[in-house]
Amino acid sequence: QLRLVESGGGLVQPGGRLRVSCEVSGRSSDHYAIGWVRQAPGKEREVVSCSSSNGHSTHYADSVKGRFTISRDNTKNTVYLQMDSLKPEDTAVYLCAAREDYRSDYVFPDPNDYSFWGRGTQVSVPS
Repeated sequence: QLRLVESGGGLVQPGGRLRVSCEVSGRSSDHYAIGWVRQAPGKEREVVSCSSSNGHSTHYADSVKGRFTISRDNTKNTVYLQMDSLKPEDTAVYLCAAREDYRSDYVFPDPNDYSFWGRGTQVSVPS
């Protein structure tokens, strides 16, 4: 069974940076497209960034474009989200999500496209 475990969240001041990680276990991560999805109180889930299973394609929401960078190391079965220039509106639980799509260039910017989910890690940026 696929398992996704996020880590690296925390409290960071506006303008700061943070890197969150998603460790994939149970199957090699190169079988899966991965998305970073955030859930803020009272708001819908938003795919802030996603990566194709082969890592060749990425997508960013307009709200984070130019500030966040997704990367993956399939040899370590880990996907990262580097978040720079953080803003209070970035405060949310950040969840890692996966969709089986072996050796593909496709990205999936809709949270409904994902079948597997981690529990999330909290990122807080005070105003």
